[in-house]
Amino acid sequence: MRHNQTTSDEIKDWRRAIARTARTILTVLIPTAVLTSCAFPPENELYQQSPDIPPYTQESFAEYVAQTRDWVAEHRVFITDDHETELARNIPFELGRTTPDGDAPKRGVLFVHGLGASPWYFHDISAEMAQNGWLARSMLLPGHGTRPADLSIPNYADWTAAVAHQVKLLEREVDEVWLGGFSTGANLVTSYAARNPEISGLLLFSPGIEPGTNLLFLTPVIQHLWDWVDADAEDNAINYQSLSTKASVLYYRSVTDVEDALDNAPFERPALVSMSADDSVLDPLAILRRFETGFTHPASRFVWYDDTSAPSDDPRIKSLNSNLPDQQISNFSHLSALFSPGNPYYGIDGSFVFIENGQEEIERPDDRAKLWRSAWGYTEPGKYHGRLTWNPYFDALIATINDVTN
Repeated sequence: MRHNQTTSDEIKDWRRAIARTARTILTVLIPTAVLTSCAFPPENELYQQSPDIPPYTQESFAEYVAQTRDWVAEHRVFITDDHETELARNIPFELGRTTPDGDAPKRGVLFVHGLGASPWYFHDISAEMAQNGWLARSMLLPGHGTRPADLSIPNYADWTAAVAHQVKLLEREVDEVWLGGFSTGANLVTSYAARNPEISGLLLFSPGIEPGTNLLFLTPVIQHLWDWVDADAEDNAINYQSLSTKASVLYYRSVTDVEDALDNAPFERPALVSMSADDSVLDPLAILRRFETGFTHPASRFVWYDDTSAPSDDPRIKSLNSNLPDQQISNFSHLSALFSPGNPYYGIDGSFVFIENGQEEIERPDDRAKLWRSAWGYTEPGKYHGRLTWNPYFDALIATINDVTN
């Protein structure tokens, strides 16, 4: 993330103190960013709101995709010159309208991306599941796909209503519905599934159930003090880098909602949870403990990426070594589980690289091949780390998905 915003000299001391508190609270909210100050964005379309959010209650998924595409095309502030590719990676999609055998699929999964991210985060997993006979859909949460300022438009009810509507559309198409989500999206689908027993199971990737701070309850206050916590250079075509205070409140609402749902009763249907022990956004150990007691089905699985075995006797938990020096990988990040090594944007040879990774004491190498990869903020003498954005165990993750869903 680029630290290109400097707090104005006119800001009062008390305001600076609040900004420091906000940094502590809101570091959990966007996995691709480190929040640096109370931000005053430049005069730029990125920080000016669209007229509204696109409609999300269409009568069919095809109509939803078409109308959302038109809306995003009209209101997006494009990051790259390749508008068509960028547009395709920021709108809803589905794969697997027919199975590889030419039949109509009987099982479906709806994926929900994380805060600031895009439906394309689930492209690789959706493609694999479609090959295995699933109808796989990935939706767009209101406020995403266009510009960071638009995350200040929706209310939490827009998010929950959008998810519920897409579930109903999928239920018309298939006999069995699963829900999947990444980070904030995992909170949303877990809350829904916990209250709707017709959902067959969950696929959760770095679920935001247990944030890495206990001060999140202050976010509703912070939103009344200023509009932006951080305004960064927007160079990632599938993920906002900037954070509005309203967006932080939406995440906070998702946390309280999912905690209420899971505290009411354990989740007794199959679930997959995937987590890096070095996740800089969440509290991995708390999520592991939540799985042990809150996800009780014997077919559930927890994939734990770490350089040591998971601190648990639960036989449903599988540990995979995250320290892979032969691949120049020191540990796994918040988002790395989702993407295959061959992903054209985030993969090994992908077109985008998270270069700045919270390191300031070491010179960045010009040669990409000399980069090491890790979670945000990891440092090691003599090694410059970029963010790990792919999963070396991607095929094993798909196999585990197959085990859990079967």
